[in-house]
Amino acid sequence: MSGHSKFANIKHKKEKNDAAKGKIFTVIGREIAVAVKEGGPDPNNNSKLRDVIAKAKANNVPNDTIERGIKKAAGDINSVNYEQNTYEGYGPNGVAIIVETLTDNKNRTAANVRAAFTKGGGNIGTQGCVSFMFDKKGQIIIDKEECDMDSDELMMTALDLGAEDFSEEEDSYEILTDPDNFSVVREGLEKLGIPMADAEITMIPQNWVTLSDEEDIKKMNRILDLLDAEDDVQNVYHSWDE
Repeated sequence: MSGHSKFANIKHKKEKNDAAKGKIFTVIGREIAVAVKEGGPDPNNNSKLRDVIAKAKANNVPNDTIERGIKKAAGDINSVNYEQNTYEGYGPNGVAIIVETLTDNKNRTAANVRAAFTKGGGNIGTQGCVSFMFDKKGQIIIDKEECDMDSDELMMTALDLGAEDFSEEEDSYEILTDPDNFSVVREGLEKLGIPMADAEITMIPQNWVTLSDEEDIKKMNRILDLLDAEDDVQNVYHSWDE
């Protein structure tokens, strides 16, 4: 995993989100709605909702916006009807791409995701065609500048809480967990006052693909930009080594 600055990637995503706050509010609003429908509006009794709230805070979503989202979801609990779908395919030069969506109109979303792949010279494959190339993990990124602990102390703390792996990069620390242990590790770090730049369940590629051709890079960025602009798209994972 070394050599890939997750924190730089997180900052890149955040800068994109800062330019389109409405998008990230929509994404997290839908995640809140689904979490509330599945486990109720009280985060003390709903670990999934707690994780979404932590993700919202990491993305600078204001507390009152989070609270309004929970109240709205609780009030509309019977009308919340978002369907989760995952699309898999390839970008230029065999870059593997996974797209997770949350939608109230599956046909619209499928058409828009397919169009994004096509316009960037990629193609959608069958379910499972690339997901085997990724590992599902809980991933926590900590900005070194924000963390008072030294790396050894932080590593032992994370492992004691149940983390699987710890790595240090130039600007950040990365903690990986089993998806089932993610909430426990994240909440343990939160209780210790350790600030997290990002914390979520993610898909990490087992191998990275380098794009050296300028046209391929342009096409890949086209796919990602089109998917990023699509409100129904919640997460995009890919194996491109940016």
